[in-house]
Amino acid sequence: MKPSIEKAVQALFDVAIDKVEFQTTRKEFEGDITMVIFPLLKVVKSTRGGAELSGANPVELGNKIGNYLVENVPEVSRFNVVSGFLNIVISDEYYLNFFNEIRNDAKFGFVAPSQDDTPGEAKAIMVEYSSPNTNKPLHLGHVRNNLLGYSVAEIIKASGKKVYKTQIINDRGIHICKSMLAWQKFGNGETPESKGLKGDKLVGNYYVAFDKAYKEQIAQLISEGKTEDEAKKQAPIILEAQEMLLKWEAGDEEVIALWKTMNQWVYDGFATTYKNLGVNFDSYYFESNTYLLGKDVVQIGLEKGIFEKDPDGSVWIDLTDEGLDRKIVLRSDGTAVYMTQDIGTAIQRVKDFPDVGGMVYTVGNEQDYHFKVLFLILKKLGFEWSKNLYHLSYGMVDLPSGKMKSREGTVVDADDLMKEMTDTAQKIAEDLGKLDSYSIEEKSKLYKTIGLGALKYYILKVDPKKRILFDPEESVDFAGNTGPFIQYTYARIQSIIRKANFDFVSPSAVEVLHEKEKELVKQLGLFPEVIQNAAQNHSPALIANYTYDLVREYNSFYQAVSILGEEDLAKKTFRVQLSKKVADTIASAFQLLGIDVPQRM
Repeated sequence: MKPSIEKAVQALFDVAIDKVEFQTTRKEFEGDITMVIFPLLKVVKSTRGGAELSGANPVELGNKIGNYLVENVPEVSRFNVVSGFLNIVISDEYYLNFFNEIRNDAKFGFVAPSQDDTPGEAKAIMVEYSSPNTNKPLHLGHVRNNLLGYSVAEIIKASGKKVYKTQIINDRGIHICKSMLAWQKFGNGETPESKGLKGDKLVGNYYVAFDKAYKEQIAQLISEGKTEDEAKKQAPIILEAQEMLLKWEAGDEEVIALWKTMNQWVYDGFATTYKNLGVNFDSYYFESNTYLLGKDVVQIGLEKGIFEKDPDGSVWIDLTDEGLDRKIVLRSDGTAVYMTQDIGTAIQRVKDFPDVGGMVYTVGNEQDYHFKVLFLILKKLGFEWSKNLYHLSYGMVDLPSGKMKSREGTVVDADDLMKEMTDTAQKIAEDLGKLDSYSIEEKSKLYKTIGLGALKYYILKVDPKKRILFDPEESVDFAGNTGPFIQYTYARIQSIIRKANFDFVSPSAVEVLHEKEKELVKQLGLFPEVIQNAAQNHSPALIANYTYDLVREYNSFYQAVSILGEEDLAKKTFRVQLSKKVADTIASAFQLLGIDVPQRM
């Protein structure tokens, strides 16, 4: 419509315009798209062609443009003007042609990765998410992190970018040594196999055991007259953990062997959780390999005058002119800090994957300041790709108290959460009593599909920056803006398709659309733009809420017209085709959210 309106204004008023303001037509007026007239009024009145309109109002202007469009643009069938708004009605033929173009397109809305070498365009994007510690299982915070990171990676890929999914595993440091030391002291040679426990849970139990023993020793030392601060520093078990860390850094064979063994237990446990959650990775970085990275970059930064050295030998960057603070990048003893490591890791990733032109870091909002500083440092160091760095910052997830099992009453285990969701789906499905014909295996698969779909949708439908109160019961509701509601509509459409005992593959001969059919085609037409917006804004919520709107529109259509009961074959064929395309689009959208759809429900 934009070029057609530009041509109309040129022809009618002899003026060139390069901007047309559109908005969605309000429900109470007829129209498919609305042009806002007011901005044009002043421009048109100032021209020779518009001199005769010196006393004109927006309605007259709208009518002139509307009549021109009806006479010269085949896709425009009629119009109406309300105040300063031109409501344009697009022809049914246009929507039918559009639908026939997309109905067999399995990748509708998705853009193939571009081979474009345009300067400044990021050819490939690396998305980092999960990034756990190897001393405990994944928890509820990791669930939101993984779901966001995975979905954003899939959305960016669908928008036409090549994507690499990665994580950096925090596999070194005092917290790792605490679990190792506790296993040595209290483990009696236990393994995940001998205990019948996932490796990450076993190691996590020893982290808890260390904390318990540490607190007992602190209490004992305080009772002997030490201050709390002295007790924390002098407790024998913390001194032993610190000694173990020094041995690790020195490459002690026995410590390194235990470290490798226990870390592998954790990796095996994580792999099971990731598989159940439905997320994956293309590459892994380990802090044990990256913690020395960046130190050479600090030297380069010193030579360029980007960093400055203090009298004690520590190295800093002064960002006060940028509204930030001074930030340390190297300690006085020459050891790296997290910032140094992150600088080095970012540079290393581009060396490892030369086509990477941007990165997305999925990390909680408590690290907002850290990433502002990191991105600014990389920019000052002169890396071209630094302008394509993004911190996918997200808020915490809270639970109503007492809803789920938790470790020490505070941390909700990811595996427990997924099991609870599956159990909740089972309870609700059994109460509805519609699964009598299902086998035990079919039921089990369906409970998981519904339970995980409910979990993922509930988390992803919310803007990442917002904090979430996650209610398991509410998330599995079969009505409202929930995953199961959308899955149910998909399954309903599959039932219609199975019952359609006639040829609905060939194009339909229908020429006039029912109002509800037209609205549904219009909603389908928004999908490609929604994917691009979601990629640009790093927001799966845009995909989730689009899908809900599509489903609501479909259910309105389903209630308003007969589908398989329609006697007119052309109409019946079109309605089954339209239903199928809606289902395909639901599946595509849910694929971007990492959610499965059931064939029956």
